[in-house]
Amino acid sequence: MTTPPPDHILIVDDDAGIRELAAEYLQRQGLQVSVAADGRQMREVLATQRIDLLVLDLMLPGTDGIALCRELRSPGAPPLPIIMLTARSDEADRILGLELGADDYLTKPFAARELLARIHAVLRRTRMLPPNLAVAEPTRQLVFGDWRLDTTARHLLDATGAVVALSGAEYRLLRVLLDHPQRILTRDQLLQLTQGRDADVFDRSIDLLVSRVRQRLGDDARGARSSRYIKTVRNEGYVFCADVHAVSAPKEAAP
Repeated sequence: MTTPPPDHILIVDDDAGIRELAAEYLQRQGLQVSVAADGRQMREVLATQRIDLLVLDLMLPGTDGIALCRELRSPGAPPLPIIMLTARSDEADRILGLELGADDYLTKPFAARELLARIHAVLRRTRMLPPNLAVAEPTRQLVFGDWRLDTTARHLLDATGAVVALSGAEYRLLRVLLDHPQRILTRDQLLQLTQGRDADVFDRSIDLLVSRVRQRLGDDARGARSSRYIKTVRNEGYVFCADVHAVSAPKEAAP
C-alpha cells in the first residue's frame, strides 16, 4: 500500500526568523514545508510545486498579503486553503482577510503548536464536512425570493439578472445557509463550515458577515421579525427562513 505524501505547506513571511522557526517545527511534525519572503517568491513556488496550504503574512514588502489573498481568490484561480498571519490585533483586519477568502487567521506572536493545530483544522475542513452539515452537491443555481445564487460562477443575481458582488467569505456563508434552509445554525457551526475553525468567545466575525450578506440581499440588517431571509435566533444562531430551489441555468439564445 502506497503511503500518501505529506501535506506541503508554504510559509510566506518577510521575517526570516519566523519562516525558519515555523518551518523547522512543522517539518518535525511530518509536514513538507517551503518558504518565501514576498509575493514574487510565493508565485514561483506555486508555479512549480504542489502546495496544500498557504500561511500568508499580512504585512509584506511590495505586494502585501491582502492583495496576494485577493489575487489567489480571483475567478479561475485554483482553490488553496489560506491562513493569514498578522501582527495586528484589530478585528477589522481579521475580518478583511476572511472576507477576501482566507480560511483562518493567526495573530503574531503565535505558538508553533497553535499554527500546527490550525493547519490541521483547515485541511480537515477543506477535505471533509461533518456529515450532518455537508454542503449539497454543486448545482448550477439556487433560487430564493427574487434572487439566484450561481454556484458555478459564484455570483449573486438579482431579479433583473444583474450581478451583485460577493466577497469569498460572503459567498461561502450564503451558500451554507442556502444549503440548510429552515435549520438553525449556531455561530460555531457557521465558523466551522465557512472558515474552518472553532468559535472564539470574543469572535464576532460571523455576526459581521451575516450583517453584510443581509445588506447585499436588502434584508433587515437588525435581524428582526421583518427579516425576509436571514433571521437571528436569540441565544442560538441564525436560520435561513425562505424557500430555496435548485434549478439549471437558463440557456443562452443562439447568436
